[in-house]
Amino acid sequence: MLEGILGLIAGLIIGFFAARYFFKSNLRKNPPINEKMIRAMFMEMGRKPNEAQIHRIMKNINDQYK
Repeated sequence: MLEGILGLIAGLIIGFFAARYFFKSNLRKNPPINEKMIRAMFMEMGRKPNEAQIHRIMKNINDQYK
């Protein structure tokens, strides 16, 4: 009985870290937002973004997923 409970706890812990690793690697490969979306958001606000602003925003987003 005790072995089953310990196995379940170990499986949950290993599963959590494995899922977290795969989720982060998937976000790095396929970011949820790209430069075209950022440009569209700026244009909707009535602003014309320059490349420095777009790159700064993309860098901030990518830094969050590391």
